[in-house]
Amino acid sequence: MARYGAQFGPDLTFLGVDRCDWADTSTYADADVVILGAPFDGGTSHRPGTRFGPQYIRQTCYLPHDGSRPSLAMRVDALRDLRVYDAGDVEMFSGDAERSVRDLQAAVYAVTSAGAMPLVLGGDHTIAWPDAAGVAQHVGQGRVSMIHFDAHADTGDIEFGSLIGHGQPMRRLIESGAVRGDRFLQLGLRGYWPPPETLDWMAAQNMRSYEMTEIGARGLTECLTEAFAIATDECDGVFLSVDIDVCDPGHAPGTGTPEPGGLTGRQLLDSVRRIAYELPVVGVDVVEVSPPYDHAEITSFLANRVVLEVLSGLARRRRDDADGTTWDPRQPLLDGR
Repeated sequence: MARYGAQFGPDLTFLGVDRCDWADTSTYADADVVILGAPFDGGTSHRPGTRFGPQYIRQTCYLPHDGSRPSLAMRVDALRDLRVYDAGDVEMFSGDAERSVRDLQAAVYAVTSAGAMPLVLGGDHTIAWPDAAGVAQHVGQGRVSMIHFDAHADTGDIEFGSLIGHGQPMRRLIESGAVRGDRFLQLGLRGYWPPPETLDWMAAQNMRSYEMTEIGARGLTECLTEAFAIATDECDGVFLSVDIDVCDPGHAPGTGTPEPGGLTGRQLLDSVRRIAYELPVVGVDVVEVSPPYDHAEITSFLANRVVLEVLSGLARRRRDDADGTTWDPRQPLLDGR
């Protein structure tokens, strides 16, 4: 059975959107976006619990689960203006990493090749490898760039004797040829990892990593604008990968490897909205939400809103492309009403 439902917890769709089966394209023939759960934390190096992330990202909201979310900022209702389906969780056994990443890539590829954008709810960051690789399998090897929000570079090689883990997916993507190193943009890095030899490998791939000190000195807006120019050069689409630990632990405590000094929740939401509105996004994942370490569901709420900001940006881009207008974030809320 391709549509497993929910591997952990009740079988809820994201805020009440319609269900589909990723292996049966007739169930989402009109889809713009298909949500997939990837409840895998077998690649975790520190605190586990992200296998429960998809359930909490889907359900954590104080509003009715009615398949509608009008955005005050974007003046769209993405869950209605776009055709969004939820295919449930891909069955992923944390004790078998090889099978899990293989099965997830097959699901992502199926959704992408059917003409819908996959939006994957993690799970630890191991899943970024099959997520972006599944999109590139359809769009073309090396034709998809990556914008990666994270406290950590995730470019390690072998950890605990394995090539598969949440500290290694970006190296696997580049080594496989799915994503070019010189079209790989990382934002929010900080702290005390990786070591010099890993940084040397990253430099040799011509990766571009914006550490928090640089973001603080230059400003996030300027860094994003520069990253956008690189990401859209000689590539047909952009994959957005959001590790929730890019935010300061005060804004996202429920994660496996918290690192002080990160982005605010507001900065992250504004950034992903801008990416979805301005760039040709072909795939998204939101990872590393670990509910057992969350407080008052702070992290789950933020991740849920990351998903909604992405969808709202996509919906507004479509509307503006159709009627020739441009969204202005400075417009007062009630202007023209």
